[in-house]
Amino acid sequence: MTKRSALPLSIFLAGFLAGCAAPGDYRPELLAAPPLNRYTLAAGDRLRVIVFGQDSLSNSYAVDGSGRISMPLIGTVPVYGRDPVAVEHEIAERLRAGFVREPRVSVEVEAFRPFFVLGEVTSAGQFPYVEGMTVRTAVAIAGGFGPRGYQGGVDLTRVINGEAITGRVPLDTLVRPGDTIMVRERIF
Repeated sequence: MTKRSALPLSIFLAGFLAGCAAPGDYRPELLAAPPLNRYTLAAGDRLRVIVFGQDSLSNSYAVDGSGRISMPLIGTVPVYGRDPVAVEHEIAERLRAGFVREPRVSVEVEAFRPFFVLGEVTSAGQFPYVEGMTVRTAVAIAGGFGPRGYQGGVDLTRVINGEAITGRVPLDTLVRPGDTIMVRERIF
């Protein structure tokens, strides 16, 4: 074999072998997930609001598509991108402005928004978030890898500071509410 004929063959083999692994860059900002005590609210979350001494105001409230909850007396409260403590203060201030003399308010996340698993898994779809789960656990909840699923890493999409960021992450990465996990197809 001459050098001339070896070059196209080596280019072909390099391209072929590169196709065996799923493409994608690792994104360090996706690996350093913020802890849930600094959790910011978004559509799909369910909040438990307790106004002490006011049973008619204490209830579960779903965050709607516009990032708001709707409460009796005070109407809609914007919660998107805020943490539960900030929402507590907002509700207390609104109640203090003519409805309740000294409101004591507690807000906690009753149910986190779901996460999504797509691609080469047995049962792709939307699933309820469980605290402390990894990508590996999320794929297991979706029925495990399909027969052609690439098991060396997944593409994860997460909203960070209002921007959707997608990157390749290892299977031991922590999942956060609202994440979308895409399992790519392996070549062989």
